[in-house]
Amino acid sequence: MKMVLVFRLFYWFLFVLYETKGVIKMNVEAVIIGGGPVGFMLASELAMAGVKTCVIERLEKPVPHSKALTLHPRTLELLEMRGLLERFVSKGSKIPSGHFSMLDTRLDFSGLDTSCPYTLLLPQAKTEQLLEEHARSLGAEVFRGAEALSVTQNGTETQTIFKDRGGSLRTITSMFVVGADGAGSTVRKQAGIEFPGTDSTVTAALGDVALLSPPPSGVLSLCTKEGGVMIVPLSPDQYRIVVISPYRTQTPKDVPVTEEELKADLARICGTDFGLTEPSWMSRFGNAARQAKWYRDDRIFLAGDAAHIHFPAGGQGLNVGLQDAMNLGWKLAAAVKGVAPSWLLDSYHKERHPAAEGLLRNTEAQTKLFDFNQAGLHLRSMMSELLAFPEVNRYVAGQISALDVRYEADPNMPPHRLNGSRLPDMELILSDGSSERLYSCLHNGTFVLLSLTQEACDHSRLKGLRTVNASLAEPNEKLRDVHTILIRPDGHVAWAVGASEPDCAEVIQAGVSRWISVASRV
Repeated sequence: MKMVLVFRLFYWFLFVLYETKGVIKMNVEAVIIGGGPVGFMLASELAMAGVKTCVIERLEKPVPHSKALTLHPRTLELLEMRGLLERFVSKGSKIPSGHFSMLDTRLDFSGLDTSCPYTLLLPQAKTEQLLEEHARSLGAEVFRGAEALSVTQNGTETQTIFKDRGGSLRTITSMFVVGADGAGSTVRKQAGIEFPGTDSTVTAALGDVALLSPPPSGVLSLCTKEGGVMIVPLSPDQYRIVVISPYRTQTPKDVPVTEEELKADLARICGTDFGLTEPSWMSRFGNAARQAKWYRDDRIFLAGDAAHIHFPAGGQGLNVGLQDAMNLGWKLAAAVKGVAPSWLLDSYHKERHPAAEGLLRNTEAQTKLFDFNQAGLHLRSMMSELLAFPEVNRYVAGQISALDVRYEADPNMPPHRLNGSRLPDMELILSDGSSERLYSCLHNGTFVLLSLTQEACDHSRLKGLRTVNASLAEPNEKLRDVHTILIRPDGHVAWAVGASEPDCAEVIQAGVSRWISVASRV
């Protein structure tokens, strides 16, 4: 606490000093510190809702390295909800599976209940580029080459001091600040939010390289007593390789990876180095695992790696960060507009903290499987055999894909099996006979009140949402006997009302009013 107090006094002093030195002053509604994929996803959500938003990013240009590679089914669904999916798919490669700890048995995504039953291989640099372009097109202001110096709040507003690319000091007054600034988050530290967890105990290496003699299928996952290797294609002439060597697990993260190291490890584990050449990027990573104690401190929020870090097993980190942004964006927008119920902002931590807890659990489990002694290899073999059972495979695939994420049901609404769950995309037949996909109804980021009853329903007096009267193009067991559903902007079910519910109209009115404060009869 003493260090937090010293930090705050120091930055208060900076603020007072700069107030007298001709600092450029700005006013926006939301400030996002950190312009990676998570920051730009959040900026897009806010700007789409008409929130005056600015992003402060330390780097002058996007990092050219591929870094994270995978966009999993739930993230792809979120992109589809905003009409963005095709521009991402056109730049990437589809793989109908995922992996758990590089086991021989792959996770089968093809049978999952989703319109996106695959992993999209897309370098993080391209994901960031597409999201930044989208955020800018919606009106978000982006300051690249800018350094955030101070973030403070006083209960009614926030103050951010930063140095822009030209060296000028700026102060921004805003309603909210979000730290999407990575594992070493300045925002998290200045807010005094604890980041408990464990430091790295092992490290591994990766590289983006050319292979003169790649594996026949282009994809390889292999573990022996000599270590583990995974290879996936990035393009026709470039591959991502990941190597976990039991002889190098204690190498410090800051020791550079070399081409010779990767070649030697590949040859030892696989019997060949596949003609590895022309590495464009190499890096070493560890298994540190930490999670912010709170995702919210009054008007300051955390998202992505600023809120949670873990061993990058299964390619989940970027996905969970983007899902954080999708959960937070519409809630902050509602608060800015003055239509958020009092409990809504707190629900961000309540919903997303457990989701990341699950992420840390499954990545820790995957880490434990990277033990290459005889007992460890036997355990891997047994786990791989278990994944061959369809029920087990679906269960683990649901975790990695994030399709199994379900939020706590609203306790103030009648119980229903759908409450809090994600709703898959489906084709709707509208009352005029035309058809529309459910996710296209969410393109503008508003609530959707979907009525599936045969009776004519007039919800025109309800404000702050889109109302859709429709039937299903194909039978769906999940929606059996459902009268009306309120679908959140992130595609989760706020609540559902069964056809047998007495006084449906009153329940619907009360439910909409609970989630959207301006909902009223006119």
